[in-house]
Amino acid sequence: MEKAINRQRVLLDHLRPSSSIYTGDSSISASACLAGDSAAYHRTSLFGDDVVIVAAHRTPICKSKRGSFKDTYPDDLLAPVLKALIEKTNLNPSEVGDIVVGTVLAPGSQRASECRMAAFYAGFPETVPVRTVNRQCSSGLQAVADVAAAIRAGFYDIGIGAGLESMTANPMAWEGSVNPKVKAFEQAQNCLLPMGITSENVAHRFGVTRQEQDQAAVESHRRAAAATAYGKFKDEIIPVPTKIVDPKTGEEKSVTISVDDGIRPTTTVSDLAKLKPVFKKDGSTTAGNSSQVSDGAGAVLLMKRSVASQKGLPILGVFRTFAAVGVDPAIMGVGPAVAIPAAVKAAGLELDDIDLFEINEAFASQFVYCRNKLGLDPEKINVNGGAMALGHPLGATGARCVATLLHEMKRRGKDCRFGVISMCIGTGMGAAAVFERGDAVDELCNARQVGRNSLLSKDAR
Repeated sequence: MEKAINRQRVLLDHLRPSSSIYTGDSSISASACLAGDSAAYHRTSLFGDDVVIVAAHRTPICKSKRGSFKDTYPDDLLAPVLKALIEKTNLNPSEVGDIVVGTVLAPGSQRASECRMAAFYAGFPETVPVRTVNRQCSSGLQAVADVAAAIRAGFYDIGIGAGLESMTANPMAWEGSVNPKVKAFEQAQNCLLPMGITSENVAHRFGVTRQEQDQAAVESHRRAAAATAYGKFKDEIIPVPTKIVDPKTGEEKSVTISVDDGIRPTTTVSDLAKLKPVFKKDGSTTAGNSSQVSDGAGAVLLMKRSVASQKGLPILGVFRTFAAVGVDPAIMGVGPAVAIPAAVKAAGLELDDIDLFEINEAFASQFVYCRNKLGLDPEKINVNGGAMALGHPLGATGARCVATLLHEMKRRGKDCRFGVISMCIGTGMGAAAVFERGDAVDELCNARQVGRNSLLSKDAR
């Protein structure tokens, strides 16, 4: 914007009368475009400076404690997806400026060490740094956003945003005592509510019925099963060689895991209706209409478009905008209903411009509420199933969603230009990011067409 204003000033200097015959003040002045963020899809950087995704992969997502990764070390989950980014792009790993890993439950210093170890397993040299980030359930997406921001800031040209969670190794628990001061602050106290209670609060406050929740869960499993059957996850999933230990005999069996193991293709509404509420005696949140507790990892390779072009790498997607917002901790599940409009507006778009949504299904109650609140077309949301079927390895979910969204957008081609990823966040937040299909735009085609007139601002319609 500053460059544009400077160009206006130069032009205006040519339009003013010469100083030899003119001594008064000019009423002509340069100013910023009043369209601002309401302008139809706009760019904030040069084409070559776009932050693009050239690869995005994930492990299978498996049930914690009883699934296929129950005997797998967390660093052995992260290493395969990091290695895949390098092998599938033929990138020199020494060129990576940073690896940022979203992770939630493990002790901070231990998980940071495990992530550094995983980078070495994957073939990265000691010169490539690693750090972790924790914004609860959005940590994987936050890692991707942090890398995109660093690339835009010029800190480096190539980076990896990843996510990792082993809920087998690190179950959800509070360590130590709670500050008694919390009792004097209702919102602070609500940060300690079990997530299932916040789900019940959403269902009660906004009238989301048990049947609606169970139906959403059935649809999630149906779509995930169909996507698996049609091989839709093959491009995003990296098979993981590991071991499974027989709990009775201690015998170890070497296996390679390549399929999500939490999907239940035959789930029906009548089956789910038999399940008892978990968090409240008269509640509606059950094990069947909540996300699964899971193990998994994902990783996303980002770089400047100009660098990707120089290397001849295909562009899977373009990172456009990211937004994190705060909401009432007692109903933390409403986060996407606030975060999605914020991220979409920052991209200069409207909700109707978005072709696909990946909204994390932490609980059916909050998923249904957010869908209805925003008036979204169900056929655009979680088209290959969501966390109720696939699982929700907290720190990995954001990276998993990036892989799932971008590969689906690639399959759909010209019928799918923009996609959104969003999730609610424990303690009362929401996050969302907007992506564009990699081949959807070129240097001379920077904006979507405005249908009825040629005005830049939708406010002028």
